[in-house]
Amino acid sequence: MTAWEAVVTTAGEKYVYDFSEGHRELKELLGGKGANLAEMTRLGLPVPAGFTVTTRACQAYLATGSNPAGLAEEIDGHLAALETTMGRRLGDPADPLLVSVRSGAAFSMPGMMETVLNVGLNDASVVGLAAQAGGNERFAWDSYRRLIQMFGKTVCDVPGEEFSAALDEAKNARGATDDLHLDAADLRALVDRYKHIFAKHTGYDFPQDPREQMELAMTAVFRSWNAERAVLYRRQERIPADLGTAVNVVAMVFGNLGADSGTGVAFTRDPASGAQGIYGDYLANAQGEDVVAGIRNTVPLQELATLDPRSYEELLAIMAKLEGHYRDLCDIEFTIERGKLWMLQTRVGKRTAGAAFRIAAQLVNEGMIELDEALRRVTGAQLAQLMFPRFDLGADAVALVKGIGASPGAAVGKAVFSAARAVELAAAGEQVILVRRETNPEDLSGMIAAQGILTARGGKTSHAAVVARGMGRTCVCGADSLEIAADRFSVAGRTVSEGDVISVDGTTGCVYLGSVPVRPSEVVQYFEGTLSPEEAGDPLVEAVHKLMSHADAARSLAVRTNADTAEDAYRARRFGAEGIGLCRTEHMFLGDRRELVERLILAATPTERADALAALLPLQRADFVDLFRAMDGLPVTVRLIDPPLHEFLPSLEELAVNVAVARERGEDHAEDAQLLDAVRRMHEQNPMLGLRGVRLGLVIPGLFAMQVRAITEAAVQLAGEGLDPHPEIMVPLVGAVQELETVRRECEQIVAEVVAGSGVEVLIGTMIEVPRAALTAGQIAEAADFFSFGTNDLTQMGWGFSRDDVEGAFFWRYLELGIFGISPFESIDRDGVGRLIRIAAEEGRAVRPGLKLGVCGEHGGDPESVHFFHEVGLDYVSCSPFRVPVARLEAGRAAITAGESDSR
Repeated sequence: MTAWEAVVTTAGEKYVYDFSEGHRELKELLGGKGANLAEMTRLGLPVPAGFTVTTRACQAYLATGSNPAGLAEEIDGHLAALETTMGRRLGDPADPLLVSVRSGAAFSMPGMMETVLNVGLNDASVVGLAAQAGGNERFAWDSYRRLIQMFGKTVCDVPGEEFSAALDEAKNARGATDDLHLDAADLRALVDRYKHIFAKHTGYDFPQDPREQMELAMTAVFRSWNAERAVLYRRQERIPADLGTAVNVVAMVFGNLGADSGTGVAFTRDPASGAQGIYGDYLANAQGEDVVAGIRNTVPLQELATLDPRSYEELLAIMAKLEGHYRDLCDIEFTIERGKLWMLQTRVGKRTAGAAFRIAAQLVNEGMIELDEALRRVTGAQLAQLMFPRFDLGADAVALVKGIGASPGAAVGKAVFSAARAVELAAAGEQVILVRRETNPEDLSGMIAAQGILTARGGKTSHAAVVARGMGRTCVCGADSLEIAADRFSVAGRTVSEGDVISVDGTTGCVYLGSVPVRPSEVVQYFEGTLSPEEAGDPLVEAVHKLMSHADAARSLAVRTNADTAEDAYRARRFGAEGIGLCRTEHMFLGDRRELVERLILAATPTERADALAALLPLQRADFVDLFRAMDGLPVTVRLIDPPLHEFLPSLEELAVNVAVARERGEDHAEDAQLLDAVRRMHEQNPMLGLRGVRLGLVIPGLFAMQVRAITEAAVQLAGEGLDPHPEIMVPLVGAVQELETVRRECEQIVAEVVAGSGVEVLIGTMIEVPRAALTAGQIAEAADFFSFGTNDLTQMGWGFSRDDVEGAFFWRYLELGIFGISPFESIDRDGVGRLIRIAAEEGRAVRPGLKLGVCGEHGGDPESVHFFHEVGLDYVSCSPFRVPVARLEAGRAAITAGESDSR
């Protein structure tokens, strides 16, 4: 039972919680923001008073289109208590209480949903606010214009650019570069302009009833859960769609009261690198949205020590307290109101892949967490990011500009200046860099499509930085010397137009003209064994080594590789592979050997077939000698030939054209005509479901026998050299035990003949890739020493679609509609294909308890799928060489996660 389920069970359905009633374990009910505000309140930190409307209320609203019964009365009661606490009433013309209405889902979704500040202002209370602020009319009218702008855009879908244009006109009229130089009269006039814009687009005046403002703002937050950008972000981050968002109503504290006020974001460690220190941004005389929107460039947090030493020291103490309490990097939002520090939010901060590993290792070294917890805090997807190449800078690298390295990586692509253009070019196969003054949530689709992001404004806490880090995108922010137009940017006398190639270094913040070459990452060099942690002297490599060592010690799943050549086998072994789980022998027949296979398939007589097999045997044997040598002492699973037949036959269309042309010209075409007749006899409408795998071995006498002889002769040769080969022969595409039994009898005769007295042991098993094989696994296990699940074909046949065709044909629409959260070819379909695997594993081992079980489809390297395979009880996963470290890490994480579940 979760924490929030326990609350509902004991107290009935309660939709509103005061901050003093909650705590961080209620994240599913109160959302991350509400739970953490409650936690800070419990810790005695300076948090403005407020209350949270639960995710359950949002779920009810989304299901019915209206708020659940009793919610309005609960809100009224908590609002009255808030007014009593603050000594002010919402919208009071003389002494108004203002509140913010902020979203807060269980999982952080920065900028994806709505926030409205300064709720409660109207034409009367703006005067009271000015008096409350000691006659500061500028502050009051600035707050009012912000409310109309945010409310109009968020609640009523008024185009935000019209408000921005009006603000720009006001600044131009004053000759000002930013809004700080607008006085009270300018802002009062701007409010009138904003009201006109609001009425023009909505058909009614800006609402003057503060309670109506709050209710409409709360409803807008609920609706924003299903906004296009929020849906896209959830899909990208694999966040469940049915959670809903909480709404937080918080008494306003004001950072825009003057030079002694301000707002900022702080991190207890660097979210980009993981380094310890003081990181963050501060903006004087501003409200929180100014920082995250990046509309004005901030100053480093350290400058607060000079601007407001007392608040700075208090903030550092709170940061240390929160990091110790959460035992992790904390992301903190704060406001200073006339020298008084207020905490507006904390959460476990988003971080880059490198920072995740470094911070996890640091916290272990500091005694804050155990190694198991450290391993839970990193992911295989993050490790994969660390294996990407980095820029190899030479003398010809031309640095255009240097900004703030907000999310590491080396990204190269064509400069584009809109999200739509980024999506368009990426869909056409182009690599792009999205360049913007600052990003906003509407840019999310372009940020996903781009290789990297470059902005002129903002810092490490801006929208671009936070979202890029969460997605693992390279990002440089705050390159403020860039002058960005609709389709180009200029800097230091150079102009870069749309389509020009630039290179963005998210570590250093440098941006280069043209395509900069890349070099392998230090993490790859570590895995390859060319760089030890000690030699690297790199905290990141040391952290990866520490956590990988623990993952290897914890995991029960072995990790093999899919490799068809000795070169791939050696590389995979350096990456930690414990054998080969899939050698695709049909890949050995490409190139010059393709003609031999064609001769074999089209052989008209036993003699022609025997000649083709005799020519193939030594070539196959040499291939296996190299593979077994590379994997000495480790198992090598060799799949007997499994090609769709059309891959090894001449094109029917081309042959037909050649014969027709030759016949028309009166040329000799007898040989081609004979070949055409043979190809027509073998032609299949659907080759993936035709004469392949075990069927081909049964139809073409001697084919499998030749391969088994090559495998066993190679193993015996190496055993004679003192090596230790472990061949495993895998029969593909079996759907009935009789097929496997027939092939096994032939294999066993050859194995007995070849390996006699050599000490070589040979296992014979099958690939489970046909749904019928999974459903009759109990029968098939009687004839198999092992099963290896071919999840690519099992997914294809289980779903009934061709993996070669559907990705571009309709998968995009299925993802868009939410039918798929992710492609079933990318991550295992637990409910359907996964159930087939579970059935086969259970029924196979019921018949043969020692049956070895593995998986060799591409799912073997997918982090989520690895956890499923651990749950099912497989012995190993197999994946491409570069995914071996990812699978090792996730296998360790799966073991720890399962152990934690077992202990509950």
